[in-house]
Amino acid sequence: MAGGNLSPRQKMINLMYLIFIAMLALNMSKEVLSAFGLMNEKLTESNQATSERNTAFMANLEQKAEDQPEKYVSLKSKADQIGALATKFDKYLEELKGNMVAKIDNPTDYEIMDKGDYLDENFFKGAKLKPEGEEFLAQMAAYRDGVAKILAGEKGMQNVVKDVKEKFSTDEVTNRDGNKQGWLEYHYKGFPLVASLTKMTQIQADIKTTQSEVLSTMLQGTLASEVSMTNYTTLMETSKSAYFNGEQFDGQIVLGRKDASTKPSRVELTLDGRKLDASQYSIEDGKVKLKIGTGGVGEHKIEGNLYFAQDGSELAVPVKSSFATVAKPNSATISADKMNVVYRGVKNPMTISFAGIADNNVNASAEGLSRVSGSKYIMDATRIQGREVTINVTGKIDGQTVGDRATFRIKDLPKPTGTIRGEDGAIQMQRNALEISTVGAKFDDFDFELPLNVTGFKFKVPGQPTIDVNGSKLDSRAKAALLKAKRGTDVQIFDIEARASGVSVILKKVSPIIIELTN
Repeated sequence: MAGGNLSPRQKMINLMYLIFIAMLALNMSKEVLSAFGLMNEKLTESNQATSERNTAFMANLEQKAEDQPEKYVSLKSKADQIGALATKFDKYLEELKGNMVAKIDNPTDYEIMDKGDYLDENFFKGAKLKPEGEEFLAQMAAYRDGVAKILAGEKGMQNVVKDVKEKFSTDEVTNRDGNKQGWLEYHYKGFPLVASLTKMTQIQADIKTTQSEVLSTMLQGTLASEVSMTNYTTLMETSKSAYFNGEQFDGQIVLGRKDASTKPSRVELTLDGRKLDASQYSIEDGKVKLKIGTGGVGEHKIEGNLYFAQDGSELAVPVKSSFATVAKPNSATISADKMNVVYRGVKNPMTISFAGIADNNVNASAEGLSRVSGSKYIMDATRIQGREVTINVTGKIDGQTVGDRATFRIKDLPKPTGTIRGEDGAIQMQRNALEISTVGAKFDDFDFELPLNVTGFKFKVPGQPTIDVNGSKLDSRAKAALLKAKRGTDVQIFDIEARASGVSVILKKVSPIIIELTN
């Protein structure tokens, strides 16, 4: 092969051919033919071992592509393409070698392989190449150019591409007389059969070695990318999730690796013992990103395992971490001292907590107070004598007990307001609309959602007897009285009887309704 930067192996091969040429001129001895035959056998054995290594590597690569597709699928695709080119070219050479020794009774009898008739007759016709010779060069070019195209632009593959172009070059060669000579003629025309066999076996060795170099370089590039410091970030390890004034901070800074192609095959995590579903996390840039609320004040534990596929099985990486939820330090507590009120006769909802302390470490006590769950309480002041109630609160943090208290005024429920078709006060209405309208009652400007149900009322038309009505609509007697009222007459609905679900006290008297008839 031409070129000033030849490998030691190529230099040795070139020297071997020079020896061949010299021996031809001296009527090459049978011992030399046998020596090259043995060299061919050694190369064949080496090729077999290289093929087995490449097969094992491809099997390993296939497993990695299944375990970590984002990282290895593209790599395996290129390796498969190069493997297909190698198989095709190697098969062609093997068939050609078989044809070369087809008429020889003993393919290992190298001493009779001193002629080059087969290739001279099949490859050459005078100074020109036969189609078989053109096919040989085409096979070389297809392999060489195919590998170069697949690896073009691939990081770290420049030397491999350069080596492939040199090893499988079919450019013209300058012979020792200084004349240009075709590559095929220079290497094969007039050579003994055993020399040509050995050289083709060497090409097969170059094919398999190239495949090994490609796979090795690709893997080294992947490993180098994995261990690159750009894939690392700093993490803080602490013995607990929150610290208080005067304590010594015991945090430790460690390195953690992040890689977008390293994704867990399965995630099993819990938050405070509750299993997280797939909507509560996502996998981004090699990280499991949690999408959960911070929860109530206090410490929250995240535990479980991340499972990674490795060599066809799952490897569990344990997760044990925590975070603390505290009240915002820049939030203000604003209260109107005279507005701390609870109402008698209803269940007053309350939220009681200590900033920085988990709800299960907070206790509140007062007459009529009961806990619903967490920081949610109910105050029922129905049976409390007096006009005030005091709530005492204690909390435990790091073995210490802290406390606080708050006093609330106790008030009766406000007076309900009567309504007709949802309106209250003095109302104008047509006679037929009043006949079908519903009498109701409500609490004005009251924070509780406390619906009232009307069970009866009194109906008065001027000049007509007062009628007691059951239910929330005019009955037949009330409608008959309404027919006798004149236009512009004011009729009254009063003594409205109303009840509220869950109220344990008698409501105050409901305000009346006055309706002016417009027809």
